[in-house]
Amino acid sequence: MQSVLVMINLAGAVALLLFGLSEVKQGVLQAFGGRLRAVLAAGTQQSWRALLSGIGATLALQSSTATGLMTASFVERGLVDPRMAQVVLLGANIGTALTAWIVAAGIEWLSPVLILVGFALRRNGVGPRQGAGIALMGVGLLLLSLHLLSLATEPMRASPALGAFIGLLDDAWPVALMLSAALALAAASSLAVVILVTALGAAGILSDGLIVVLVLGANLGGAIPPLLASSREPVAARRVVLGNLVARACGVLAILPLADRVGAALSSLGLGGANLPVDVHLLFNLVLALVFWPLAGLLSGQMRRLLPDAPQERNAPKFLDPEELSTPVVALASATREVLGVGDLVETMLCDVQEAFRRRDLTLLRGIAPLEKDVDRLQQAVKIYIAQIAEGEAGDKSHERSVEIVDYAINLEHIGDIVEKGLVHQVHKMVSFDLWFSDEGFRELDAFMDTTIENLRMAQSIFVTRDLDLSRRLMDAKLAVRRIERRSAARHFQRLRENQRASIETSSLHLDMLRDLKRINAHIVSVAHPIMNAEGLLVESRVRRDASRPSSASASV
Repeated sequence: MQSVLVMINLAGAVALLLFGLSEVKQGVLQAFGGRLRAVLAAGTQQSWRALLSGIGATLALQSSTATGLMTASFVERGLVDPRMAQVVLLGANIGTALTAWIVAAGIEWLSPVLILVGFALRRNGVGPRQGAGIALMGVGLLLLSLHLLSLATEPMRASPALGAFIGLLDDAWPVALMLSAALALAAASSLAVVILVTALGAAGILSDGLIVVLVLGANLGGAIPPLLASSREPVAARRVVLGNLVARACGVLAILPLADRVGAALSSLGLGGANLPVDVHLLFNLVLALVFWPLAGLLSGQMRRLLPDAPQERNAPKFLDPEELSTPVVALASATREVLGVGDLVETMLCDVQEAFRRRDLTLLRGIAPLEKDVDRLQQAVKIYIAQIAEGEAGDKSHERSVEIVDYAINLEHIGDIVEKGLVHQVHKMVSFDLWFSDEGFRELDAFMDTTIENLRMAQSIFVTRDLDLSRRLMDAKLAVRRIERRSAARHFQRLRENQRASIETSSLHLDMLRDLKRINAHIVSVAHPIMNAEGLLVESRVRRDASRPSSASASV
């Protein structure tokens, strides 16, 4: 019964440790998420800054896994060089080791103070202040878990069963290594296993050599969760975390046969005792960084050979980073960049149709259908991404911006449909049936396409800047489009009355193209509606409400 209670206490202490780590990560992301990512991305221009960025980010997040995944996402989007990313992860390894060293430094007495202060900030603060409170509570829980681990392992000193098991591990280092790695993998944290080994070492039941082996196993197992978490990510992201696993595995294989000597040497230098596990953890990662720092380029090159580039999906989402969902402002900025790319694809479609119309070249239309599928896929990805932003974390302004982004993406998708199913079909019919517009009709349609493309470019600027003057100009352009459509239709009918053969043969084509271009412009102008509405410059109906007009009854008199 006593052994069962000991295991329950031990498991509960480890669970509290893991919960504290997750709280620190959540709090730091809420308080500094956007800035932390910006610093991490900007800190990779030089090798030494990349190392420091990895250390700093991991100390803040209390998770080398989180740092690794963030860095991998930057590499996948081309924001960070793969060689620098390997250096960042070497720094992240050191950051984890420093965290373990700080936690084990005998400051458990700070736990109640940190929990109390953190609770007050979490309850009364908002935004970054609340995030800081969550992070402080997480650190307090980390320290409390260390104290509970120490209490839970005290009865183990006199346990004959545990003594026998430890003796078996002492004679089978590969088994001890794999056991420790499995625990780190299950906990998704090398820090948790190192702290557990520290508590067991303080109980005096582990030899120095076995401590070194268990710490090596924790380092090996701690490099696996990022690899598993990135298994569905693009290959460029997977290379980064795989490279870190390979570097740790090489270090483990090099030191494992020398574990006894390493333990004895550290003890002779005064680094033995209760803190030997955290000292070994820190020294191992410092040596690993010194060895692989100069080899980062070679390591990233080998990972590229091991995981070659897969065939690239056409126009896949580039900016929809799931890691940014916890910070709505950053996530919405990324979604905005993605939708701008959708607008660029739509502009390409319109330009290709216009060029095919001018040159009567159907080969220019071949890329329209694939582009329209890309537009459909990207706008769907944007809608799903926006829907994943937690409502509780997004304010009213973020919610309004979310609606604007989705609305604009949907309107761009509708434009793509009109181009593919309308304009492309009409140009194809014109060329296939050898139909020719009158010179005047051709110029009118070509000018209308020019106007449409210019309006789309203006809408792209409005979507980003939300500029009121540009919005007014685009709304004025809507009236101009209406006049262009009416005037061109009237001139076309005049040519029909004059029995111009070209106008008679292309009558349906001319009117269909006018209709489709007008519909496209209506979708384009919608980007200005939220901005104009926010200024109170829109009315709900264009129907005049005039109380002085005669009623139908009086008018019939």
